[in-house]
Amino acid sequence: MKSKKENNDFSLKRRIKSFQFAFEGFLSFFRTQPNAWIHLLAAILVCVAGFYYQLEKLEWFMIITAIALVFIVEMINTAIEFLCNKVEPSFDPQIKRIKDISAAAVLFAAIIACVIGGVVFIPKFF
Repeated sequence: MKSKKENNDFSLKRRIKSFQFAFEGFLSFFRTQPNAWIHLLAAILVCVAGFYYQLEKLEWFMIITAIALVFIVEMINTAIEFLCNKVEPSFDPQIKRIKDISAAAVLFAAIIACVIGGVVFIPKFF
């Protein structure tokens, strides 16, 4: 029989372990995905431009949200691709459709991020 402490769903040890797993996933994302580095470079360049143009708080909020959106969607896309490759290693039209839609979500997030960047930075150029 388990003790009361072992049945506790909110144990500090489990919370720490969950953060370790998340950090491992973060490292795996950057180790395996070339696009992660492209997104990171773009994010750094945008942040440098943000400091140069002395963005206001709302502008920073928009930029940070756009950067986060792209990274989050790219990470979910990566997870979906890994899962699809595990479930069906050979070509399957349904798996292709799943991967294509997942990739389209990343493209859409990147386009929205560019639009937000344009809204924030274009007025700064003039």
